[in-house]
Amino acid sequence: MLHTPATLATPDTLAHTRTRPLHWLATATAMAAVIAAAGLVQPATGTPAATDEPAAKGPQATAPDPAAATYPLDCKGAPRAITATAQGDLDGDGRPETVAAVRCDAGSGTPPHAIYVLTQDPAEDARPRVVATLLDTPQRRTATELTVRDRTVTASLLGYSGPEVPRCCPDKKQLAKWRWADGKFRQELTDSAARSV
Repeated sequence: MLHTPATLATPDTLAHTRTRPLHWLATATAMAAVIAAAGLVQPATGTPAATDEPAAKGPQATAPDPAAATYPLDCKGAPRAITATAQGDLDGDGRPETVAAVRCDAGSGTPPHAIYVLTQDPAEDARPRVVATLLDTPQRRTATELTVRDRTVTASLLGYSGPEVPRCCPDKKQLAKWRWADGKFRQELTDSAARSV
C-alpha cells in the first residue's frame, strides 16, 4: 500500500485563510439572511384563528349587583327586600345576568314577590337595569328558591288555593321555569297542577 506523504501547511499556503473586514461583513450578511429565511418557514404557533364563539366582554366579568338596581315595585313607602338572587348567562351573549326575587318589606303577612332579570352595560359607570319581569306581584306568589342553570331560571313558588286562605299561610306550591327563546322569556310550569303544601 502506498502512502502519500502529508503536506505541511506553511505560512504561504495559509495566506488565503486570513480574515479581513470585508470577509466578516460578508459572513454576517449571509448569516442574517439564513436566520430571516428560517423565521419565514417555521410552523405557525401561538394564538389560534378566531372562532364564532362569543368573546369575553372586557371589564364585565361579574353579574350585575342586585342591590344597585332600581325596581319597578310600588311598596307605598315601605322598603324593598331582595330575598333571593341567582346569576348566569341567560341569553348566550357571554355576559352574566342576575335574577332577583324582590318583595315589599311590610313587616307582617307574606307580601308577594316579583322576579326580575337584571343586566348591565359593560361601561364602568353603568348601573344594573331591569330588562324583564318573570313574576309580578298581582300573581300573589312567594318565591322560596331561585336558581339559574343551563340558561334557565327555576323558582319554587308558594301560592293560595283561594281567597279565603289567610295571606300568612300559602297552601299551594309549584315549580316554575323560564327560558330565553325567540327574543323573550317563555314560562313553563313543571307540575301539571299545583300541589298542596
